[in-house]
Amino acid sequence: MELGILKEPEGEMRVSIVPNSIPKLVKSGIEVIVENGAGDLANHSDDEYVKKGAKVASRDEVLQCKSFISINVPDLDEICKGATLMCVADPFRNPDVVRKAISSEITLISMDMIPRRLSRAQSMDVNSSQDNLSGYKAVLLGASHVPKGIPMMTTSAGTVKPAKFVIMGSGVAGLQAIATAKRMGAIVYASDVRKSAAEQIESVGGRFIEVEGMDDFEDESGYAKPLTPEFIQKVNETVCEVASDADVIVTTARIFGRPAPITIPENAVKEFKTGAVIVDMNSDVGGNCELTVPGEIVTSHGVKIIGIENLAGTIPSTASMLYSNNLTNFVISLMTDGKINLDLNDDILVGPSEDSDFFVDGMGGVLICMNGELHSNQKRLGGIL
Repeated sequence: MELGILKEPEGEMRVSIVPNSIPKLVKSGIEVIVENGAGDLANHSDDEYVKKGAKVASRDEVLQCKSFISINVPDLDEICKGATLMCVADPFRNPDVVRKAISSEITLISMDMIPRRLSRAQSMDVNSSQDNLSGYKAVLLGASHVPKGIPMMTTSAGTVKPAKFVIMGSGVAGLQAIATAKRMGAIVYASDVRKSAAEQIESVGGRFIEVEGMDDFEDESGYAKPLTPEFIQKVNETVCEVASDADVIVTTARIFGRPAPITIPENAVKEFKTGAVIVDMNSDVGGNCELTVPGEIVTSHGVKIIGIENLAGTIPSTASMLYSNNLTNFVISLMTDGKINLDLNDDILVGPSEDSDFFVDGMGGVLICMNGELHSNQKRLGGIL
């Protein structure tokens, strides 16, 4: 079986499969064909791929394959009818991609749809691997832009107080941000709409910001539920009050398939101290700060607001390695007699069954469509289409 590895579009520094994954794929009966220069920006040369057992070829040659792995969705007009594409399609925000895949009879597998609570899925969970790095990088960005030191320092010239970080949200990215800021010597406060997150926050060194009337706003798939406007305002006011004297504020609130909620309105930014830094991790889906400019770093009311997109992609070597491990584990799990076998009873592909504790009504797995049809378990996505 030939597996094509495409070069990512301009602006993306990651590559979907790194050279160290090639021997595992080859052992499973796969011939890996990598587009020229696909790994250059992630510091992997064509020679490295060849030494590990891959074939390096032109884009036209790679596009002759029947199966592909990428990070971003390539131009589907280039993909042959009936091919299989494994990538991060973000189908709820990109329904046109799904429609195109259906009309072209492309089997679309979107790895961001993985049922992450399944134990077998954890080694394939691209959301967690990339979010982890994003949380880490967000703290580094905040620390590099704030005009003061991070840890407490005792010197002959006086004592430097530690910086105060506020992390808004404590999912995978938030917990890594808390742990990273704590390791750097900051005092870290953190919030979450899931009351169960308090113990996790404290376990990595953070101090939980509790909001009066807070319940466990978590849906069946483990993501934060959409909240009422009244409670959102209450959370924002409480957390922003704690953040009013913070040096760095990192926002991580992301709702699956929806625009990012505003957690820092402009009136809160006005109350933040001069020189504070906001790192908005969700500028690509609208931003958590009302003043965020996607892809840019701006200053407003004396506060620097960082809206850099694709934070994981700014650490391309590590991010590529983790993504590659996720996809290699996934592809190998599908292999039977040297071919990809899509078992439609596989919970990762089609979602947990109704008798499972992890069943989510209307949600399937990573298999979005095949044979010109949306998979029947993708009812919520079907509603959007």
